[in-house]
Amino acid sequence: MRTIQQSTLLFLLLTIVTASQAGNRIFAPNIKSLTSIVNGDWLNRPVMELNSRDQLRVDFDELSHNYHRFIYKLEHCEADWTPSEGLFESEWMEGFNGNPIEDYQNSINTTVLYTHYQLTIPNDQCRLKMSGNYRLTVYDEDNDDEKMLEVEFYVVEPCMSISLEATTNTDIDHNLSHQQLSMSVNYGNLRVDNIDEQIHTVVMQNWREDNARYDIRPSYINQKGLQWEHHRQLIFDAGNEFHKFEVLDVSHTTMGLDRISWDGEHYQAWPFVAVERRNYLTDVDADGAFRIRNSEMTEIDYTCDYVFINYVLAVPFQGDIYISGHWTTDNNREHYKMTYYPEQKAYHASIMQKQGYYSYQFLTADGKTPRSEGSFYQTENRYQALVYYRAQGERTWRLVGYQGLLFR
Repeated sequence: MRTIQQSTLLFLLLTIVTASQAGNRIFAPNIKSLTSIVNGDWLNRPVMELNSRDQLRVDFDELSHNYHRFIYKLEHCEADWTPSEGLFESEWMEGFNGNPIEDYQNSINTTVLYTHYQLTIPNDQCRLKMSGNYRLTVYDEDNDDEKMLEVEFYVVEPCMSISLEATTNTDIDHNLSHQQLSMSVNYGNLRVDNIDEQIHTVVMQNWREDNARYDIRPSYINQKGLQWEHHRQLIFDAGNEFHKFEVLDVSHTTMGLDRISWDGEHYQAWPFVAVERRNYLTDVDADGAFRIRNSEMTEIDYTCDYVFINYVLAVPFQGDIYISGHWTTDNNREHYKMTYYPEQKAYHASIMQKQGYYSYQFLTADGKTPRSEGSFYQTENRYQALVYYRAQGERTWRLVGYQGLLFR
């Protein structure tokens, strides 16, 4: 098996290529609006606590009214998301694997026909017995088991406690364009003799894996735990607030929309044109998260329609620009690439999305914030810290600590 360091490098390279930020990936063009939410917390990536009442709900649409026999399979993964080859399925799961999705509903009164599918974990067919990283894959049994989508989620057993703090007084600048984290981990009752072999850490900003920090060497090590202070590798670009809009009713504009119209076949919506942001403006956003909903917040799974969202970024050319958020889960990153029109001095993109609230940002090809977006220390960001542990002689990594921080 590859070492954590080798797998981390490969994982980072793959993440930059696919730009999948929510741990969700769609492989089939007829699948849309994939969500994975624990206990209704749509602002975060799915994290469940082992042996609790936590429940993961997975939803997606298939763009037709034809029934498909979709099968979902679970697999336990290592800390670097490679499959756990040293475990028997019975060690981490109770019940059966490869179950059909039996909860589905055809859309009603929508211009775009779709069938909504839903499943929950745990359920009567399967329950998880071990902490760690998990991957749920859905296959179409009616189409030679074609892989349709993947959902990655976390199951944590909180054996170690994590303290996480952020400041704008960084080792690079003071109240300018960066934010710096400090972190401490308490081992609790777990025995750690060699942190290089037994501890694996991941620190993320807004659940982004393309600029995550892996296995950063602690500033201090003692018998009780680890501490990171004034660590330059825990300095993040502050960035800027995410853009946002919502389509709650196709008959009129709602927050963040300039206009909405009907072209004879589809609804077309235009968020306000994005321009260069030279100064920071306070705003409340969801840091890339999204939520399917309508004005009535009723029967949203199968009555919300699909609308073409027309994005415009009016700035001089600055290389390839991509739209990014937790909802940009299509495995083909080019679907979110904007086209530049020199005569207009603007980037454009048109993407079909289901009614709801969306927050998003613009990123360059290498995952950086474009210079036109700016980077301001006041920006609200969400930070996440994950700690994995493998005891001497154990065959897999357990997820023993998770902590989130909303910095504003």
